[in-house]
Amino acid sequence: MVGAIRKNRGEDTILQSRAASPEDAEAIVRIYNEGIEERIATFETSPRAAREIRAWFDGTHPVVVVEEEGRVISFANTTAYSPRACYSGVAEFSVYTAGEARGRGAGTLAMKALMRAAEEAGFWKLVARVFVENEPSRKLLLSLGFREVGVHEKHARLDGVWRDVVVIERLLPANTQGR
Repeated sequence: MVGAIRKNRGEDTILQSRAASPEDAEAIVRIYNEGIEERIATFETSPRAAREIRAWFDGTHPVVVVEEEGRVISFANTTAYSPRACYSGVAEFSVYTAGEARGRGAGTLAMKALMRAAEEAGFWKLVARVFVENEPSRKLLLSLGFREVGVHEKHARLDGVWRDVVVIERLLPANTQGR
């Protein structure tokens, strides 16, 4: 668990990260569906259900949450990058923060916890695709040592409009030493 004290409307609050569990699915789906509605973080357009989130807990791919006063306000998760064995140490990731909690460090805390959990799980690289226009996410990830590898032009359509994405990656040091 990682803690951080943040100012929230003039008051000090403590944000804490922890490994997520299937019991967090309702809170995670609330935040994820908000991201789907906003159309700035994912190509998904259909709201998710908690049962779909529970499927993320496969014992291989870490999922973490950040809480403020016992309420989940952010999450980060990993998924398989490829079914090919040679890529078993590479995971795709996502990070989402509830709208009312943005700008207070929850996303940073979630990503730090996810990087640590992914490293402990044996992953050597995290990768993601971020909408070119999603400056807050890009800024967050660059501040944590991720690098922008390039742009996939017209990667997919969202609401009938072609969207470009930036490919982002970060090596996890403990698992890349001596390789």
